[in-house]
Amino acid sequence: MVFPSPLPPVTPPETTITDFVLASVAQHPDKPALVDGPTGRVLTYTDLDRAIRSLAGGLVQRGLVPGQVVALMAPNCPEFAVALHGVVHAGGVVTTINPTYTSHEVQRQLADSGATRVITVGALLGTVTQARDETAVTEVYVLEPDGVDGAASFTSLFGAPLPGRVAVSLDDAALLPYSSGTTGLTKGVRLSHRNLVSNICQAASTLGFTGSDTSIAVLPFFHAYGLQILMNMGLNAGATVVTMPRFDLEQFLSLHQQYGVTRSFVAPPIVLALAKHPLVDSYDLSSLTQIISGAAPLSAELADEAASRIGCEVIQGYGMTELTTVAHLPVPGGSKPGSVGVPAPSTETKIIDPGTGAEVPLGTDGEICIRGPQVMLGYLNNETATR
Repeated sequence: MVFPSPLPPVTPPETTITDFVLASVAQHPDKPALVDGPTGRVLTYTDLDRAIRSLAGGLVQRGLVPGQVVALMAPNCPEFAVALHGVVHAGGVVTTINPTYTSHEVQRQLADSGATRVITVGALLGTVTQARDETAVTEVYVLEPDGVDGAASFTSLFGAPLPGRVAVSLDDAALLPYSSGTTGLTKGVRLSHRNLVSNICQAASTLGFTGSDTSIAVLPFFHAYGLQILMNMGLNAGATVVTMPRFDLEQFLSLHQQYGVTRSFVAPPIVLALAKHPLVDSYDLSSLTQIISGAAPLSAELADEAASRIGCEVIQGYGMTELTTVAHLPVPGGSKPGSVGVPAPSTETKIIDPGTGAEVPLGTDGEICIRGPQVMLGYLNNETATR
């Protein structure tokens, strides 16, 4: 009653997540990698590569050591990718913080993660300033290129580009997003380079995501889904990723039309808007080939309604932060409305009775157990929860 994936297994390359993300730079040097939707500001793949290496070099010069944690608290924007991968390329670990958190919630994550630096945006500087008391944070920077009152720009950290990368184990943590699991206070989820690279390979091989795609990133990068599937998978493929700092339906639709978005990664409330809102009829969404929903269940009826109206496939997957992102995806060309599909490549699933641990017969509700290269290293500072 252990169900292996029916899809071909993947063999991820032995590389760090940042080197993996930058693998397509040479093939697409002048292509837009990230576009800021509201302003149209563009970072090409060469720009992205240079900025990441410059930030990494500057951080190493300023004493960042492997394993040191840097917090990143910002809405979606092209510079988010620079900040995250600059830290990781220097051997550091990034903990991503929800920009809507209160100062108390931010303080708790900063203290628990042991972050020594914070990179944020000017609008959130007050929250971060209140939150840094009684934490290990000694420096705060903002993503704005000219800085703001009270904080220098993160570009002030840039130095000579790091030619190679800091030596780390692929089984070292690279990212530390926080998740509640299912109940209680949020816990730091330790995700390794191997977890991150493997899960992109699992998702990309199933979805068929390529450099000819353009995707829109409205789901937040602080969350594993947005960070891994929208940002990292897109950049590894050599695609163009259009970022939005917050959801606005009219702007969302306008950007699809303007940039010819081919893949739209969303959550069920956005599928609902696509299925029912009259504004949708005012925009040309003909370039869309697929809408991929996640983060919450999507009913078969709503998926069918949106697919019929937009004229493209609407599918959903299943996963969680503790599984890096993806555990289940539909078989290519064989999606079933209302279903999350089958185990991702190189993934096994079984269903057990949570009271006894015994496997249950087909058609019986139970607890989902997953085995695969995407399973996290464990929770930070919480061995009991990990077990």
